[in-house]
This record gives sequence, structure tokens and C-alpha cells, in this order.
Amino acid sequence: MTTQIETRLRVLGVPPSDIEERFIRGGGPGGQKINKTSSTVWLRHRPTGTEVRCQAERSQAANREKAWRELCDRLELRARASRLAQQQAFEKGRRQTRQKSRGQKARMIEAKKHRAKHKAQRGRVAF
Repeated sequence: MTTQIETRLRVLGVPPSDIEERFIRGGGPGGQKINKTSSTVWLRHRPTGTEVRCQAERSQAANREKAWRELCDRLELRARASRLAQQQAFEKGRRQTRQKSRGQKARMIEAKKHRAKHKAQRGRVAF
């Protein structure tokens, strides 16, 4: 794991102990070589359940590097989405509780008067 990845994890607040790492045998084309070597890297962030599996390269070290980068990308995306949802909820609450503008109040009163006049023209229901 490089210092760049360690820095990204520290910024995210994710301790490396929360991540489970396994080296497994790959699948697909490649024949005997792919069946004998455990070059596929599988990472899982336990708290969120985010999983990454990398088998892009023949080298275990290269796959490990790519898998850690992918995991960091996914965790950053998840954190960004969480912050965005929190910001949107705050903005929605702010919009719902703010004062109405003078024009908006005037339009609302006009609409009520119009509706009252419309209903008054119907008359009472006779039994």
C-alpha cells in the first residue's frame, strides 16, 4: 500500500484494520497460469460492505495497487454522496421554513378571495 493510498484513507477516516484483504485464484481465460496463482485481489470495507475485486493484471502487486485505488474511489464517492444528501436536506428545511415574500403573500390572499367569491356564487344546497 503506497503513501498516497494511506493518505486518502486517513482523509476519509478509514483505518486500514477495517479493510479485509484476500488473495484468491482468478477466473476466465488464462489457462493453467490463472488456475495456479492467487493473483486476484479481493478487498472489503467491513463497516460499509463495499467490495472490490481486481484481476486486471498478471501481477499480484499491480492488482493490489489497483484494488486499493478502486476501494478508495468508491469510499470517497460514498462519502461525497452522503455529504450531498445532508446538504440537500438542510437546504430543503431552510426553504420550507423561510419567510414568504411580499408578492407571494399578496398572490395567496388574492387566490383566497377569488376562491371565496367563486364558492359564494354557488348558493346554498336546498333540502
